[in-house]
Amino acid sequence: MISSLKTFIIECKRVLQVTKKPSGEEFKTIVKVSGVGILLIGAVGFLLFLISELII
Repeated sequence: MISSLKTFIIECKRVLQVTKKPSGEEFKTIVKVSGVGILLIGAVGFLLFLISELII
């Protein structure tokens, strides 16, 4: 149990050393892409709902 916990902590430290905080421009791009993806998935779901309502 302690061995697996120690291994997990070591792996977490290694990941945190590799990662970096995104720049402002990179963050804005991520937000835009995520927003477009959410809107696209919502639009597809809405279209499927409309089609199912028109058929039934």
